[in-house]
Amino acid sequence: MPGEPLIRDYLDMLAAERGAAANTLSAYRRDLADYLGALARDGHDPLAMEAAPVRAYLAGLETRGLSAASAARKLSCIRGFHRFLYAEGLAEDDPSAPVGGPRRVRALPKVLSVAEVDRLLTVAREAASAGASGDTRGIRMLCLIELLYATGLRVSELVALPRAAASTKERYLVVKGKGGRERLVPLTEIARGAMRDHLAGLSVEGPWLFPADSESGHLTRQSFARDLKGVASAAGLRADRVSPHVLRHAFASHLLQNGADLRIVQELLGHADISTTQIYTHVLDDRLKSMVRDLHPLMDE
Repeated sequence: MPGEPLIRDYLDMLAAERGAAANTLSAYRRDLADYLGALARDGHDPLAMEAAPVRAYLAGLETRGLSAASAARKLSCIRGFHRFLYAEGLAEDDPSAPVGGPRRVRALPKVLSVAEVDRLLTVAREAASAGASGDTRGIRMLCLIELLYATGLRVSELVALPRAAASTKERYLVVKGKGGRERLVPLTEIARGAMRDHLAGLSVEGPWLFPADSESGHLTRQSFARDLKGVASAAGLRADRVSPHVLRHAFASHLLQNGADLRIVQELLGHADISTTQIYTHVLDDRLKSMVRDLHPLMDE
């Protein structure tokens, strides 16, 4: 792979100094391998080049059909890589510095209504009841959905929950999120009950609440996402509208609709920066309009 030692050194720095998660490192490796491969094909050396090849690579992403958001993410990775090379004295300049990013229109997150989540849960509960006598897959899926909607966990946090989480006497989970940051996530009684029912049906020993025959030893994000689409279809919902991340969005949006503070939702989601949580301000806008309409003394005039 072109530039493999440089990629390895950069990723080692991200892991050691910034606590980058394994998923982040894997994504960066793919992005940099694609970028350095393109540079090598055009005869460019990443240690001695100007801005033009970076711009040409970004232009090529558009012709490949990548969205502005995906191109911006790749540019962020490329910038970090070139800054690292410059800071380490491996390159005399940072060719990415003068390169402007693609214009991004921040799309609103896909969100399910409360009624749609209820339909999803109803179908999952029926499947769990039908399989209570032997097949525990339905019970596991119900546990996953109940937990995700009750907590707003990232899917990577959800599938990697330890088995001890199901037997805790506390009304919260301690979750280690991005960058190794820990946070408290409150648990509803329904979610706790779903975990206990799932744990009672587990026949496999091990450290994970959702064990599976995978490299990690626990259920993969991809498997859960695939099975969730099956439940969505059974509930009469379009499968392309339902994913683990959409349920996380539903958790946040429904909290805000019911009066939760944006800062509290930020803490529950594990966002380091409030700007990340502000994608939900459309929910706040609707709530504020309703408050003015219902509570302002001159609105009846």
